[in-house]
Amino acid sequence: MTEAVAERAVDVPTPDGVCDAVLFYPGDGKPHPGVVLYPDVKALRSAVLGMASRLASHGYAVLAVNQFYRVGRRPVWHPTFDMSHQEDRPPALQRMKNLDHPKVMRDAAAFVAFLDVQQEVDPSAKLGGVGFCMGGPMTVRLAATAPDRVGAAASFHGGFLVTDEPTSPHRLLAKTKARYHFGVAVNDDLAAPNDKIELKGALDAARLDGTVEVYPGANHGWMMPDVPPHNPAQAERGWAAMLELFGATLR
Repeated sequence: MTEAVAERAVDVPTPDGVCDAVLFYPGDGKPHPGVVLYPDVKALRSAVLGMASRLASHGYAVLAVNQFYRVGRRPVWHPTFDMSHQEDRPPALQRMKNLDHPKVMRDAAAFVAFLDVQQEVDPSAKLGGVGFCMGGPMTVRLAATAPDRVGAAASFHGGFLVTDEPTSPHRLLAKTKARYHFGVAVNDDLAAPNDKIELKGALDAARLDGTVEVYPGANHGWMMPDVPPHNPAQAERGWAAMLELFGATLR
């Protein structure tokens, strides 16, 4: 059963400045488990806000963040931004590169601290994280930042989850205590077929509960309703997996 949702724009103080975000929460006046929502490279926009509102309607206080706040407040891209466009791809890749491990970890700590003092958030419940594309690995870093607070993380068509870096997300899993769902795009799996094996192996080695699933017929970006790869049927499967994960872990 879904609930009516309220929202308010918020500014989250971080060690590097102020992150503009929107907090969505059930309008019942009760505290609920908190969730950090990390957008894809197109950043915080109406489609993402709609997704955050939908998640909140299932009983969560969802903080949808502008991960590029160091560049500026939203919108951080022009209205026709497209990663496939020659003029848009280089600056997008550079912005993603600039959001390195230390910055994401500092931000994650700030997001946890912010949620923990909001009246809409139940401090006795575990926190969750969900991320898309570049936001996928950020959910693992969120869980590594606050292992005793973050109980679940979902990543959909996440990029750079398995790298050679010592701070690769799959290597950080051992520092977390969360339950996971990694939803993998078909074309991402074709490009790096060993990544799903590495992720599952890292989960098993850390003795963590988690699933790694390649979504049939779903290409990178399939969860996002405003991009061409959007696959409604597989997106609903992703939503079901996320809601099951959070429902079993954050309550």
